[in-house]
Amino acid sequence: MKDILQVGAITSTHGLQGEVKVFPTTDDPKRFRKLKQVLIKQGNGMKELEITQVKFFKNLVILKFKDHDRIEDVVGYKGMELYVTRENAVKLGKNEYFVADLIGMTVVLEDESVLGTLEDVLETGANDVYVINTHDGREVLIPAIRQCILNVDVEENCMKVHLLDGIME
Repeated sequence: MKDILQVGAITSTHGLQGEVKVFPTTDDPKRFRKLKQVLIKQGNGMKELEITQVKFFKNLVILKFKDHDRIEDVVGYKGMELYVTRENAVKLGKNEYFVADLIGMTVVLEDESVLGTLEDVLETGANDVYVINTHDGREVLIPAIRQCILNVDVEENCMKVHLLDGIME
């Protein structure tokens, strides 16, 4: 499990007063209203930025950080990703997982044989689809539905699946 989770990426500055436009990478952009701080990578470490103002514009979030009152204070943040600690992440419901925890997970079949590695999560309208790379180089798409996903163990980094007829064809 990762200790930090990405919630957005700074796309550009906004105005001259030190605001930035953020493309949210979270399912719920409104969560930024409750965030008090975010982290950005700086050198080999992380820098904490305190959020003082949140606005919404189209599909973007506009953030203002404490002690960042000029465009010159934030122009260097363009293109940087924003993170939160796991403690500040949204609370998950039953059978909900952070995508960051799923990526790289070993996927096994009902008979415990290894199918492959979960490489990506595609968000569709109805349900997510897990992209599994098999050991023989094939790509298998498995819908994230109860009939297919039997068990997810984040601690063990393992997912057990049932393949519906036609998935491997």
